[in-house]
Amino acid sequence: MRGSSIQAVVFDLDGVIVDSEHVWDAAREALSRERGGGWHEGAQQDMMGMSSVEWSRYMHERLGLKDPPEEISAEVVRRLQATYREELPLIDGATEAVARLAGRWPLGLASSSNREIIDLVLELSGLDRFFEVTVSSEEVQRGKPSPDVYLEAARRLGADPAGSAAVEDSRSGILSASAAGMRVVAIPNKRFPPDEEALAAADVIIPSINELTPDAVEGS
Repeated sequence: MRGSSIQAVVFDLDGVIVDSEHVWDAAREALSRERGGGWHEGAQQDMMGMSSVEWSRYMHERLGLKDPPEEISAEVVRRLQATYREELPLIDGATEAVARLAGRWPLGLASSSNREIIDLVLELSGLDRFFEVTVSSEEVQRGKPSPDVYLEAARRLGADPAGSAAVEDSRSGILSASAAGMRVVAIPNKRFPPDEEALAAADVIIPSINELTPDAVEGS
């Protein structure tokens, strides 16, 4: 089985550590409606896993916002920063789970969030001390479900992707980590559940982050 000897573990952020997909959704929908964009029901699903470069271009080109993609991204980041500073939607049990795994392996983080959001969440939660490397998909060529962000996290950790594990919740994230050749531990997102194809790509499926232990990661 892939990853029988784990060298490192890489976490996703949104949906694994913070319950935030709906926060992103609300910020982007509000901005779209304020700026005359053509928001539609499938827009959130379309943008899940995209890097900031990709989803801001999507909002400009597909939803029709006249602002340039760079300003769209910056405004959404400003809104999320304000929300998180008021109340960070940290998932119950996430801090303990990260600490458990940090006691066993070096940790990385591979997220579709903008760099400013990653750094703010880790600072506000106090989790920054546990992660040796963090990568935003805006720092690589392609966002999830492409494997780029996970491959870069493994590279920065000095770990073989095939000897690394990923903790994911979404369709695009699970497929991204699987494409990178990692052992995938899936904690299915309850708001936006991954489909059967994605779940079939996971090596381990657990119901909540409270079940994320070294034994679960190793499959023992």
